[in-house]
Amino acid sequence: MKVVNLKQAILQAWKERWSDHQWAINIKKNFPKGQTWDYLNFAEALMEQAMIGPSPNPLILSYLRYAISSQMVSYSSVLTAISKFDGFSRELCVMSLLEIMDMFCHRLNCHGKAEDCIGLCRALLGVLVWLLQGCAFYCEKLRELGPSPSIEAALKACQERLHHLMSSTKIRALVHIARLEDQGSWGNAEQAVLKVSDGLVNVPNQTLRAKLEESLSLVKSIPLMLSVQSDPPVRASFPSVHAFIMLEGTMNLTGEIQPMVEQLMMIKRMQRIPAPLFILEIWKACFTGLIESPEGTEELKWTAFTFLKIPQVLLRLKKYPQSDKGQDFVEDVNAAFQFLLKLTPLLDKADQRCNCDCLSMLLQECNKLGLLSDPNTENLTSKREFSPRLKTAENANIQPNPGLILRAEPTVTNILKTVDADHSKSPEGLLGVLGHMLSGKSLDLLLAAAAATGKLKSFARKFIKLNEFPKHISGEGSKSASVRALLFDISFLMLCHVVQTYGSEVILSDPSPSGETPFFETWLQTCMPEEGKTLNPDHPCFRPEPGKVESLVTLLNNSSEMKLVQVKWHEICLSTPAAILEVLNAWENGVLSVEAVQKITDNIKGKVCSMAICAVAWLVAHVRMLGRDEREKPQTMIRQLVTPNFAENTLQFYNERVIIMSSIMEHMCADVFQQTGAVLRAPVEGQEPIPYRNLLPAKEPIHKALSKQFQVVLRKGWVDSRALHLFESLLNMGGVFWFTNNLIKELLKETRQEWATRVVELLYSIFCLDTHQITLTLLGTILPNLLTDSAHWHSLSDPPGKALAKLSVWCALSSFSSHHKGPLSARQRKRQREDIEDYNSLFPLDDTQPSKLMRLLSSNEDEPAALSSPGDRSMSSSLSASQLHTVNMRDPLNRVLANLFLLVSSILGSKMAGPHTQFVQSFLEECVDCLEQGSRGSILQFMPFTMVSELVKLPALAKPRIILAITDLTLPLGRRVAAKAISAL
Repeated sequence: MKVVNLKQAILQAWKERWSDHQWAINIKKNFPKGQTWDYLNFAEALMEQAMIGPSPNPLILSYLRYAISSQMVSYSSVLTAISKFDGFSRELCVMSLLEIMDMFCHRLNCHGKAEDCIGLCRALLGVLVWLLQGCAFYCEKLRELGPSPSIEAALKACQERLHHLMSSTKIRALVHIARLEDQGSWGNAEQAVLKVSDGLVNVPNQTLRAKLEESLSLVKSIPLMLSVQSDPPVRASFPSVHAFIMLEGTMNLTGEIQPMVEQLMMIKRMQRIPAPLFILEIWKACFTGLIESPEGTEELKWTAFTFLKIPQVLLRLKKYPQSDKGQDFVEDVNAAFQFLLKLTPLLDKADQRCNCDCLSMLLQECNKLGLLSDPNTENLTSKREFSPRLKTAENANIQPNPGLILRAEPTVTNILKTVDADHSKSPEGLLGVLGHMLSGKSLDLLLAAAAATGKLKSFARKFIKLNEFPKHISGEGSKSASVRALLFDISFLMLCHVVQTYGSEVILSDPSPSGETPFFETWLQTCMPEEGKTLNPDHPCFRPEPGKVESLVTLLNNSSEMKLVQVKWHEICLSTPAAILEVLNAWENGVLSVEAVQKITDNIKGKVCSMAICAVAWLVAHVRMLGRDEREKPQTMIRQLVTPNFAENTLQFYNERVIIMSSIMEHMCADVFQQTGAVLRAPVEGQEPIPYRNLLPAKEPIHKALSKQFQVVLRKGWVDSRALHLFESLLNMGGVFWFTNNLIKELLKETRQEWATRVVELLYSIFCLDTHQITLTLLGTILPNLLTDSAHWHSLSDPPGKALAKLSVWCALSSFSSHHKGPLSARQRKRQREDIEDYNSLFPLDDTQPSKLMRLLSSNEDEPAALSSPGDRSMSSSLSASQLHTVNMRDPLNRVLANLFLLVSSILGSKMAGPHTQFVQSFLEECVDCLEQGSRGSILQFMPFTMVSELVKLPALAKPRIILAITDLTLPLGRRVAAKAISAL
């Protein structure tokens, strides 16, 4: 009835020619006011009456103007009413509607409930569609009637209003929200855009046409609002990429390719690195690693990494959905090589180290994989200016490592096939293959090639199977007995070597499928000394049945050499430690002479090297438990076992086996001998010491060692492999909290802008040693300490504060995106976890929350009310998008992030401003900068919804784009929160 009465009132006012304020007084008497008169469709009723004739009714329009000026009607109801008018042929009516829009479009805002703000968004989308339809209608008219000044004027008027609306970021942001809220209306807008685009050819006026095109491009840009990023700063070097590649090449050759690719893409995206420079930095790091790697195994590992693994990584990057618009990946690779060609000294040094033309080999590999086109490959190869390579007499005969590695890769596949075949009938053939693998550096070449191509696990698995093969004895002669002994020995040596070079994870990460654990796996876990692993020499595994031990001691003591026929080698290996203990006790009690002990040790290492290794493994564990004065005799026994025994009557391939045996023993004894400064044997000329061992300075506190090494790295601007190994030793020794806290102190000391940025890039890559644990400590302990204690606030001022915010966001994003995806790497599993607090007790969860949450969300009436008053916290100040997506809050990282955002929210809500508020601002700006377009799984989902209204108080964050970026627009509640915040700007 009220609506009918309203129409009568309007007609009466018109008949009696009331003035606008007279009309308002009468209306207010007769119609009780709600919050506004919108519930009567007041604006629409006035509009309908005003637009009945061919030209608008000026008196009724004056009533509408008065209603708008005195805020009797909301802007959204006026815009909705306008968008319902479809008589575009009545140009005077359209003009008057556009003039009404001009009254308030420059100050569109809404301070009401969230519902009203969403209403404004929808109304703006409606009026956008209406303006586009108007433009399309007039373009069509120009096509039918030809040039006409009146139609052109109407078109120009619509275009001006369209441009005015769309050039405001705030209005585009509100339309963006409406687009997600109402897909159908946005579909109408897109259709109207197409119609106008088609009709542009009919517009004779060039200027008008150009302006229309500009307005249309603004409309089209609305869905892409969040993906537009500012240009990245111009730089030439990227320490994070460099250091990450160094880390992977030095410590993680066996790691899978996909996680590495994801991490690289994460760095590229967060630092917005252009693709050619990104690829260039990868190659620079590879060449640096090649040049500085210690000779021997490490050098071969780097060669395999550069020539086999990195081309595969680039192949994955090529398939990765690229964000770089424009050129394709092949062009980027070509551009990267063009840049690399200019770094002549780097290439010359690499060529000199590898004794070959490294670049042309890499170009060939990339060409094979389709990363470079043929013309580009030829062009790049021809541009390389050769350095006079050092073809001296001694290295002219040495084959270059890159060539050997590339040839070793297909050999690995062939060997795997050979070992797989059935050798129970004639194992001699297999022995030939294995013997060949032991000669020179063949084994290291093959292992490096297998590691770089992801075949090392199956390689190790095959050799474990081979090591089990000699267990099964049937009647055998001396020849088959010696073949069996050799198969056991060679496979055992190879497996020990794999474990020492690439870590025990290669073997233990996926245990044998069959029920029984193979001998080598058992021995590795319980008896083999490794860095950072302490063994108990009295463990039952070292104490087999006494009868077997006695017979072995008798055999070693009495016979001139070991017999081979019908011997169960795995049992012998398990009995050896106990036998050694008997011999050692006898020697210490004066029962045996030095000569007798020497004879026994000669017997042990005379035929089968595995026995000697098992003996040394136990002696190392035993010596570790002894005082300095008690160590002499067991250490002498170790020295006797390490020294090769060049008697006449040895088994086949003895020299090759002894070289590997000695290297295995040296690695085993390094730590124990270092404790007392004893030497295993006199250094041999030309033989390298074990690389990356004993890096910590002897008499310096570890915090000084950490600070000193970091300063060296900072001055250099990049992290080398030695520094990475030193950092890892410090991380293992000091623990995650100590390590992270001291490095963050180094960052907070840095008061120069560009140096602070460099520290962030270097620290980020050093933190890749164990991203997940370091991130938990940084976000869960260190940042809360800095933010909650006012004594620390001064250290958060810029530039170090801004730098710390950047580092925190990078760590949070990397950890968040990667830790759900895969298992820990071998490196991270090796570390003890004692220093990580139980995050469940650190941040207790209110278990009543979910039910309270569900009640809150199920009642739609409460929701806008809760949002309408930021002061009223009935919405639960901790409600965030992550809870609506039901993210698992038992996960430590999710818990730490949720807690950090609650802390940030309380800082914004407090009355006290300072450097900590500035830090929060930098933290959120960085979150927005690093955002992936429309990613639901971002760390910002942990931000409480109530925080958005606090954020708007900071001028730097009170921008439409930032509000869109930090709220989860996939959720209706997220859209309401965003609409409310943006409408109030």
